[in-house]
Amino acid sequence: MPTRPLRIAAPTLLIPLALLIPLAGCDTGSDKDDGVGKSPKPSASRPAEETPRPGDQKVTMAWQGKQRVYTVHAPPGYTPTRSLPLVVVMHPYPADGAYAAQLTGFDAKADKEGFLVAYPDGMDQGYNALICCGSADDVGFIGAMTKRLVDTWKADPRRVYATGISNGGDMAFKLAVELPGTLAAIAPVSGGYIGPDAQKPTYTPKTPVSVATFIGGGDGFAGDFERGVTSWSEHLGCKAARPKKVTGTTTRTEAKCRDGSELVTYRLPDMGHNWPGSKDLTMGETATGVNATDIIWEFFAAHQKSAS
Repeated sequence: MPTRPLRIAAPTLLIPLALLIPLAGCDTGSDKDDGVGKSPKPSASRPAEETPRPGDQKVTMAWQGKQRVYTVHAPPGYTPTRSLPLVVVMHPYPADGAYAAQLTGFDAKADKEGFLVAYPDGMDQGYNALICCGSADDVGFIGAMTKRLVDTWKADPRRVYATGISNGGDMAFKLAVELPGTLAAIAPVSGGYIGPDAQKPTYTPKTPVSVATFIGGGDGFAGDFERGVTSWSEHLGCKAARPKKVTGTTTRTEAKCRDGSELVTYRLPDMGHNWPGSKDLTMGETATGVNATDIIWEFFAAHQKSAS
């Protein structure tokens, strides 16, 4: 994991995640009592200016007394009459949806393959994930965002997925557990099933959610992420096959889980706290020869929820 401050765009600094452990469960002060004892109840009303169409659109919605923001990217030729898959892409801390789009290249992938992408902005540039950051109801916000994209943008409810890096990768695991029946699969990159909740055998998805995760051997959190893979496997009864070489030193380990889901772990010994395949100078990594965005979409495309 990088130990130096990493710059996304002036004047915002990307602080190394290891420095954020003391913030686990901490309150930033601005979002402490969201929605508690307040009236009216949380609203997810749709602004009049939100019009489903191709291209990028930034949307503001009211949630828990706050104005929350996300950006939707729809591919060329998009029309609400055709139900498309939805990929939720989550940024690291501190950052925003624009950086997640820049880092991952999911807009170009969506244009090529034909799916919707949503980039939710965390409060104060972070999500209330498993060990960090803040206390906002990000699970509720992203759940409401997803429902609106299904209802208004006609995203396919059987093909909703989540991915992210670092704080956003941790958040993907949290959504898998705390948004039951919503996600078909997740793909955390340099993020993990970590923290006190992840140690509880009951803290698991109530419906099958398949996982593809990417762990860099040079990541300062690699040990925690590996323990998270072990915990997920134990909680869900996943049985792993032998690792297979992907390219160079990168390996892929597949596991079948008791509930019918899959757990696929990519181990990249020569990578740090990065997104493999990205050319971004802050958190990108091209030397591994692995393109996480391509692999993630291939994994998502192979998984969908069973008809209810």
